[in-house]
Amino acid sequence: MDLKDKTALVTGGGSGIGMGIALALAREGCRTAISGRNKEKLRVAAATFTGQPAILTRTCDVSDREQVNRLVAWVIERLGRLDIVVNSAGINIVKRGMHELDPAEFDRIMAVNCTGFFNVVHAVLPGMREQKNGLIVNVSSIAGKRAIPLAGAAYCASKFAATAIGTAVGLEERLHGIRVTNVYPGEVNTALLDERPEPVSEDKRGKMVQPEDIAECIVAIAKLPPCVSVPELVIRPVYQEYL
Repeated sequence: MDLKDKTALVTGGGSGIGMGIALALAREGCRTAISGRNKEKLRVAAATFTGQPAILTRTCDVSDREQVNRLVAWVIERLGRLDIVVNSAGINIVKRGMHELDPAEFDRIMAVNCTGFFNVVHAVLPGMREQKNGLIVNVSSIAGKRAIPLAGAAYCASKFAATAIGTAVGLEERLHGIRVTNVYPGEVNTALLDERPEPVSEDKRGKMVQPEDIAECIVAIAKLPPCVSVPELVIRPVYQEYL
């Protein structure tokens, strides 16, 4: 399928995986909007794409349901419809071990990584049902399939929950023409590494999956015929175990 003139919304589009996916979609001719909490990051990310049409930006905290509802309404008003929605908003913290985990931080991670995804899906489903077509991409993590100590209990819990939402919605909505893909990246070279308990060397970052690698996969999935679904995609660096 040609993605020219398709429409897309990417949350967490101001950096990392979200930015990589948004740029890749825009280069395919997709009319693309990105959202995130940092207005300046969104501006810089959008300016990275110099083609036409320009990438639209709007600040939004996905954990705030009303903000998400307003975001989706704004995107549909500007773009006419939503064909592709990518949930890439996510956070983690430095003090992530259970022995040091602040309950307030646990709640914050769940609010963004899990409830945020629910808010986005809940807001976009009515329009996709009406047009009987749509692709929802949930950027989860291999920590959303296998509990990984390095990721921390809160992050794992939030990603397991988001994985369940994506899987359930994909099963519920498939006969309405709506496809859901859960993406499970391993270690990816993004700013989220700055929240690691221990610094990550440049050499190791270079051996990780890059945002552009994931973006290529998402573009390929988006180009598949509407009758074809990819429920799950695992992508990891060669060095990383996945058992």
